[in-house]
Amino acid sequence: MAMNNAGEGNGPNRELDFTIQGMSCAACAARIEKTLGRMEGVTEVAVSFPLRTAWVQVSGGQVTKELLAEKVGQLGFSAKLNESASEGLHRERSWLRLRLIAAIALTLPLMAGMATHLPGLKPVAELLPDIFFLPWLQLVLATIVQFVIGMPFYFGAYYAVRQRSANMDVLVVVGTTAAYLYSHYVVFRDGLFAGGTHGSPLYFETSAVVMTAVLLGKYIETAASLKVQHESLGFDQLRVQSAVVERGGVITSLRTEYVRKGDIVHVGEGEFVPVDGTIQHGESTLDESLLTGESAAVAKRPGDGVWAGTRNGAGKLTVVTGAAGHETLLSRIQELVHQGQRAKSSLQSQVDAAASWFVPVMLLAAALTLIIWGLVVEPGNWSKAALCAIAVLLAACPCALGLAAPISLVIASGRLAKRGIVAKEAGAVERLASIRTLVLDKTGTLTEGKPKVCFVGTLGLGRSSLLRLAVALEAESSHPLADAIREEAARIGLVTPDAERISYAAGGGAQGWIRGVHAAIGNAKYVGNLGLEISREARRQASEREALGETVVYVMEREACVGIIGFRDLLKGDASQMVRELKRLGVQPIVATGDHAAPTNAVAKALGIQEFHASMLPESKLALVEKLKRSGKRVAMAGDGWNDAPALAGADVGIAMGNGTYGALNAGHITLIFSRLQAITEAIRLSRLTIRNIRQNLVFALCYNAVIIPFAAIGYLQPWMAGTAMALSSVSVVANALRLGARMERAAERGR
Repeated sequence: MAMNNAGEGNGPNRELDFTIQGMSCAACAARIEKTLGRMEGVTEVAVSFPLRTAWVQVSGGQVTKELLAEKVGQLGFSAKLNESASEGLHRERSWLRLRLIAAIALTLPLMAGMATHLPGLKPVAELLPDIFFLPWLQLVLATIVQFVIGMPFYFGAYYAVRQRSANMDVLVVVGTTAAYLYSHYVVFRDGLFAGGTHGSPLYFETSAVVMTAVLLGKYIETAASLKVQHESLGFDQLRVQSAVVERGGVITSLRTEYVRKGDIVHVGEGEFVPVDGTIQHGESTLDESLLTGESAAVAKRPGDGVWAGTRNGAGKLTVVTGAAGHETLLSRIQELVHQGQRAKSSLQSQVDAAASWFVPVMLLAAALTLIIWGLVVEPGNWSKAALCAIAVLLAACPCALGLAAPISLVIASGRLAKRGIVAKEAGAVERLASIRTLVLDKTGTLTEGKPKVCFVGTLGLGRSSLLRLAVALEAESSHPLADAIREEAARIGLVTPDAERISYAAGGGAQGWIRGVHAAIGNAKYVGNLGLEISREARRQASEREALGETVVYVMEREACVGIIGFRDLLKGDASQMVRELKRLGVQPIVATGDHAAPTNAVAKALGIQEFHASMLPESKLALVEKLKRSGKRVAMAGDGWNDAPALAGADVGIAMGNGTYGALNAGHITLIFSRLQAITEAIRLSRLTIRNIRQNLVFALCYNAVIIPFAAIGYLQPWMAGTAMALSSVSVVANALRLGARMERAAERGR
């Protein structure tokens, strides 16, 4: 994660983030979270082991990054305040590679000793020079591997125990040290040189092989983590560091953070657009796939909007800057992706709670194995008992369990974002996978959200006078019908009067005073609630228009209906396909809208949706969602984030239909950056793939420990075999999680 220095002032709430090096497993991340969370002034902490990042929310100005870094250092880790997580992981991988090469070089001669107690390799051992079997040489090589190359594990274990905690380092150190000391016991028990020439096994190679295997596993895991970061932080590659800016006729190159709103930016052929803005000159096609999820290039002309991170095609463009640097839509999306990645799902929290007890339980299991073998199974044979106990310690793997959920969720959030789907909390992905009912708003969700005035019925006023009155009342409204009225008035060039004391009712209408006369506009229920009466002729005209699928509002003046206005909104092109896909996924679609019954029925019938609810206020939509939840259903709500806000918040998953604006990113648990209905079914399908992948990881991790540990306890596994299996188990979980990215991509392609 890149450093985010925004908000480091002395305000009441600040967010600080930085990278952390030295974590060996998810238990380390949990220990850092627990310690930082206890600091005075810290309100919330999230540490990601897969991403090697920490995010801390603080209040007041007492807590600084430097203070947090000092606290992290006391735990045995290194906080990097001016380094990206990717840079840190590359450095960590290089250091692991160096240690791994040295460990392999020193362990290979020790493998000769292993050959003496493997029946199939004894003929090979007879061919090796005697020097390979000298106890002193094995002792020196094993000591270097154990205490020089393996020293970081000892530091990690020391700091963990000092904090009354336990992690993977503790198991590695206890297991390999026990194996190392057991080798000393064998040497000195049998007179130092016993086994010096193909005699009894010394087991010096056991600790070295296990240490090398652990290093190999950590190296592969770190390399895989770099791929995970690439999957999850792919938007970084879209960031343009500089822009060609024209100011006062002078063209110069500036870093994007210095570009100001209103600056003219030149974008050449094949270049990434560096800012959000509007095209001033030029025509081209832009690849917006990594923002919208749509693979087809989009034709752009003067007046059209463009976004940072999209790639220009063959034409040259000049763009008037609307936002640059950290203010762009791309940056806001990145922030929300990071927000989702640092949150924990309920499944992950449960796994973390179980994993926190894993290492202590395994230490107890090893002790019991030692006692049972030495006192019950083979009384007095403490050598065998020690080998079995060591094997148990080395076989136990908390990493696979700790990585099972977070690494898959990190990959999933990055992949979803590349499809134009931003999950603002990890739990939303988990809940979306089990959704069986989807409540859909109509206007702006199933329809284009750009209704047009198609009928103006006058009852005592002229058409222009009626529209002037309507425009005056709707002057400040953001409702789509208000936009349509203003657009129609502008089209015919009306000059509208000012209204006073205007009040709006969400999903109902508006009232106010124009030149001292009370006027109102809205649906029948709203007008009735005002105590105003709608004439029979007005109702007749409204019924005729509604029968045609139009939405109708009544215009009132001096307590009388002076006319009606009819609107028509077209269905989105992918609405029908989305509904069909929902049914294939086993999700029941329901329409809930503030519009009248007739146009709502027309939309539902056209899409093949059986259940619909019309004339609903925002609180009515919320009540519907809560009723469905009480009946035992997992409910998602999809709406435009305006009057659907209560229902979006009350649903198990709120899906806000974005329109490429910044405001749309603030609504719902999941935001579709652009109003692409197929993104809803993609999100459901991909969330199910994610949860399936997490369950596969958990099943593997649990089955591995459930099978390997008993085999180690009963003596069926040599310590080196147990240690090698432990090192490779976490690698297997990471590898399976990386498969998720490819599967999500294929699933998204099939759903197009």
